Amino acid sequence: MPSELQTERVGGTLVLTMSDPATRNTLSEQLFAAGIEALNVAESDASVRCLVLQGDGGHFCAGGNIAGLRERRAADPSVQMQMLERFHEFIEALRACPKPVIAAVEGAAAGGGFSIALACDLIVAAEDARFMMSHARLGLTPDGGGSWHLAQLLPRPLALQAIWLAEPLSARQLEAHGLVAQVTDSGRALAGARALAEQLAAMAPNALAAAKDLVNQAPRDTLVKHLTLERDQMLQTLFHPNGGEGLQAFVEKRAPRFR
Repeated sequence: MPSELQTERVGGTLVLTMSDPATRNTLSEQLFAAGIEALNVAESDASVRCLVLQGDGGHFCAGGNIAGLRERRAADPSVQMQMLERFHEFIEALRACPKPVIAAVEGAAAGGGFSIALACDLIVAAEDARFMMSHARLGLTPDGGGSWHLAQLLPRPLALQAIWLAEPLSARQLEAHGLVAQVTDSGRALAGARALAEQLAAMAPNALAAAKDLVNQAPRDTLVKHLTLERDQMLQTLFHPNGGEGLQAFVEKRAPRFR
């Protein structure tokens, strides 16, 4: 049975669980379609303030299903093209979602699973989690934005080393390079991600969305162009009701009540 996506609401957090423990939650078109739909629903639901993405059964995601890749290789290339396009739509949806998306990683995040974690805004990983851009072991190249994110986040030699050698990287190694936001004890990644989500849920959602947009735009902007975008976003957040509430709460020495 292909991996499916399970959803659960915990307060203002929507927990998305990739589920097919028998294959370590390998990728499937059903998973991509459900993920895109869940992200769209969350975007339009003001009561959802943050999303957490995890895997079922002690692992995050092992990437592509090898049996499925072999079957698609024996078919017309358009079949694999469709699979990749759907996967990349899911990656784009994760990046574009205006609400914070946190990956809670236990066990393996390999191949496309590593790419999914990198596409999330923040990664909370268990001490024994392992990340691997494993495609080279199969004579393949990264997908799901894996090479793009590693090239953006690491020095070029380290990005190439991670992709070429396809060796497991620990949560601590990625934390040292700024890719992992928080390392927890084994079995506590979800708890750590939910605690972080609760912190973000107490903040102004419009300001979080605007800040994410600024960071997403920065790699393709010149400084002059980005300063204009920062100016516009600052004005929008200042004159939003949440901006007024934040300033008033500061003056009154109380916690703000954003909406």
